[in-house]
Amino acid sequence: MPLIPEEPQIHESAQGPRATPASGRTAPTPRPVPGPRPAAPSRPGRPGPLRPTPPAQRAPRDTAAKPGPTAPAAPAAPAPAAAQVQLIPASAEGALDAAEEAVDLLLDSGRAPGDVLVITTGERHPWAAHELSFGEAPYWAQHDAGDDVFYADAAAVARAGVRPVVVVAFNGGPDTAAATVLPLALARASALLIVCGDPQRIKGVLGAGV
Repeated sequence: MPLIPEEPQIHESAQGPRATPASGRTAPTPRPVPGPRPAAPSRPGRPGPLRPTPPAQRAPRDTAAKPGPTAPAAPAAPAPAAAQVQLIPASAEGALDAAEEAVDLLLDSGRAPGDVLVITTGERHPWAAHELSFGEAPYWAQHDAGDDVFYADAAAVARAGVRPVVVVAFNGGPDTAAATVLPLALARASALLIVCGDPQRIKGVLGAGV
């Protein structure tokens, strides 16, 4: 009967790659291939793999060495317009009555009572004398309230505040009253200054254009 060829014997030396490499180190055991791994967490002192590197900080420029452009100067605020001056000729005896008539016309034309300040150079207005009899504190409290016509004498005008209309009655007083009272009255009138008195004395202080 025919001879069946013997199956070739596989020697151990011919079975695949050797378990022990030529260098004598043991080959690592094959590991299963893992799925997609998450990004490794960042370690202290070094950025993580997905964190962008921050841009380098630039040193501030030396502004003292190279000053920037000079800003343009702000335009100057316009000077407030001077108050209009109106002169009512009157004697010293009739100046207070002329001032009262001027106040009545102002209120009739729509001016609020608190817009008007009346100054006398001689004898006090009866209202001022009456209110001052209760003391200066309530008297000036009415001035500060600003809701009514306020009457003051030449000695108190420096304490009075600005009002749209100031009426001055030259009803007596020293010869220097015009030179001392009119500049103060003009500074406290924001819109209109009405002066009741001797035209020559008034024009000598405020000018011939009055």
